[in-house]
Amino acid sequence: MSVHSVSVPVITIDGPTASGKGTIAHRVARHLGWQALDSGALYRLTALAAQQQGVDASDEQAVAQVALQLDVAFQADQVLLAGIDVSSLIRQESVGNLASKVAAYAPVRQALLERQRAFRIAPGLVADGRDMGTVVFPDAPLKIFLIADVQSRAERRCKQLKEKGFSANLTGLLEDMRARDARDCSRTNAPLVAAPDAKTVDSSQLSIDETVGQVLDLWSKACQDK
Repeated sequence: MSVHSVSVPVITIDGPTASGKGTIAHRVARHLGWQALDSGALYRLTALAAQQQGVDASDEQAVAQVALQLDVAFQADQVLLAGIDVSSLIRQESVGNLASKVAAYAPVRQALLERQRAFRIAPGLVADGRDMGTVVFPDAPLKIFLIADVQSRAERRCKQLKEKGFSANLTGLLEDMRARDARDCSRTNAPLVAAPDAKTVDSSQLSIDETVGQVLDLWSKACQDK
């Protein structure tokens, strides 16, 4: 990171899958007029590209090479891979599960690290993921650890998938989510864990607007405490 980029404020929002961090991050970024980074999309794109190229997902170096060579563009609500809109494809559960697996590979994480940090441009950035506050932006002035109980998260994901026209089974989603949580929390490289100075927000019983409000209140307080 350059000296200039370090001076750009960052709010990190980390948390388990389907905790709502992506939605919250984009709403907070829109409110502040900042950039938003969905770091999970980069891992999903890596997983999708590896699938499409027939790369052995157990070959860490091969998957890392895919990550290094990703031809990606984010345009409004579209996520483009090699010029093709894959916004829906990367949200499929099969891609998400593979993304969780390849995200445990140190070479893949290293390949995507600087690409993530490059999103840190003025006037500010809201970055969501699993290691934004612990690894990617450890100097962020506000770090949020967004949680929700697994039942609430599975119900949200089931609703999201059905609204997008995908078939979804709540029982299966619960099992997948518990397995992904265990994998994300126990991996050796950048495990899912709250940064020591992170503020925990439990969104289990909160609406999107209420959760956004809590994050913005915490940001206002962080600015006042400077």
